[in-house]
Amino acid sequence: ECYIWLVNTIARGPISRAEIDRRWAHSAVNDYKQEYLPESNFHRWRSTVEMLFDIKINCNANNEYYIAEMDDSQDADLHNRLLSIMGVNSLLKDSKNLRDKILFEPVPSGDKFLSPIIEALRDECAIQMTYQSFNRQQPSTFIVEPYCLKMFKQRWYILGHFHRDATEEKPESDYFGVFSFDRILKMSMTDIKFQIDPDFDAQTYFDECYGVLVGDGTKPERIVIRAYGYERYYIRDLPIHKSQREIGQGENFADFELFMRPTVDLSGHLLSRGNQVKVLSPQWLADELHDMHLEAALMYEPEEENSPQ
Repeated sequence: ECYIWLVNTIARGPISRAEIDRRWAHSAVNDYKQEYLPESNFHRWRSTVEMLFDIKINCNANNEYYIAEMDDSQDADLHNRLLSIMGVNSLLKDSKNLRDKILFEPVPSGDKFLSPIIEALRDECAIQMTYQSFNRQQPSTFIVEPYCLKMFKQRWYILGHFHRDATEEKPESDYFGVFSFDRILKMSMTDIKFQIDPDFDAQTYFDECYGVLVGDGTKPERIVIRAYGYERYYIRDLPIHKSQREIGQGENFADFELFMRPTVDLSGHLLSRGNQVKVLSPQWLADELHDMHLEAALMYEPEEENSPQ
């Protein structure tokens, strides 16, 4: 919490040490009610913030501290998201009377695993986990190399890399698996070090996906959907995929083109929009959603009463 408080305080703009001390004296994070922030603590926190979050706190010619900007667009995006999350957390801590007025979506994942997995990512240490898959009756325990974390639909997922050396029976093999935090039963760090493939890019790995389904063999293709009524505004403001572009409009609709993998999670999302979204192409996907809508409608048909004996 102290690290978050420091980042949020400095992120508001260049600030002097004296002003940092003044804000620290009135902060809810200041459990010991110190009148100023000790110099040793301040510089230790600066160093820890840079190590953990890659957020650099610099000092300008006027002896004011500020958050250094990042050049790479992907790094800058993560950087800004971290600052935003930290800012909300710090404000909630300092404004307890607002806690019942700011509502968040529940995240039904094993958040207790988040910190150790981040440490394993940082230190490039393999982890051992016991995992209960939906399609298996018994949990399985294995060692995996953590490559990246991804949040999707209020759930945290870890992309794990497996490497198998060649044997007389089987050739060398490398493959990935995606695991949901809420199905991890146990997790611990090992002393097994590994090196992430320098050619691996987490953003690129999931680029063609709607969510986290990558390894089901579905190939990316051009998808065209038509959104009716207010739904077209929602899709404009919150694109389904980064490839999305608007290609046509009508009196009460807009057409959007996507280039991505039409996996089952994408079908589920489109299905959830009911009669507000129609797939125009490919035809096989339109037919699939048509059949799914019919099956859903049949579930609401009244059951026939048993005839009297």
